[in-house]
Amino acid sequence: MLNKAIIGKKVGMTQIFDENGKVIPVTVIEAGPCTVVFKKTVEKDGYASVQLGYGEVAEKKLTKPQLGHLKAAEGTFVKTLKEFKLEGGAEMNVGDVIKADVFAQGDKVDVVGITKGKGYAGVVKRWGQHEQQHTHGVGPVHRSVGSMGAATDPSRVMPGKKLAGQLGVEQVTIQNLEIVKVDAEKNMIAIRGAVPGPKGGIVFIKNTTRV
Repeated sequence: MLNKAIIGKKVGMTQIFDENGKVIPVTVIEAGPCTVVFKKTVEKDGYASVQLGYGEVAEKKLTKPQLGHLKAAEGTFVKTLKEFKLEGGAEMNVGDVIKADVFAQGDKVDVVGITKGKGYAGVVKRWGQHEQQHTHGVGPVHRSVGSMGAATDPSRVMPGKKLAGQLGVEQVTIQNLEIVKVDAEKNMIAIRGAVPGPKGGIVFIKNTTRV
């Protein structure tokens, strides 16, 4: 079960210097503030969790089901919702606010995001396959997938073959990243290294599951 978690937005990458003058590449994330908009209990739902909301949005942009769900958190209209099983979730109440200072410098976290979309890609770009030899007879198909398999037996393409298709727009988790800096006043968290997604993309930060 998680100790702490927060929803944020990827601002971009930059670099900062440590006390020894060493350059550290970091990703800056606008983390929170997140409001507890819903709470689940063991007695009613079989497990305990809290649902956090992030990103203010106009009431007119929400559907009636969304407004009905958010009515418990009075005056809270948020765009992004995410449920977390937190150890201290039973003590939290609807309306509580979680800010960036829930994390501290040196904490190790897992960051979940949606990767950039690359559109429809061939096997060379999508899977890193080799191009066919540029010799006489190959024709204008140097980047095609090539042979599909046996002929008579099994007379079909086996499941799982790496083919062309949609590249990107996948949920990816980068584990065991280090928090380099936390600015509670600006709701900013600087994390060492890169995290998935474009600038402005939503990310979920939680304490790492790796030990």
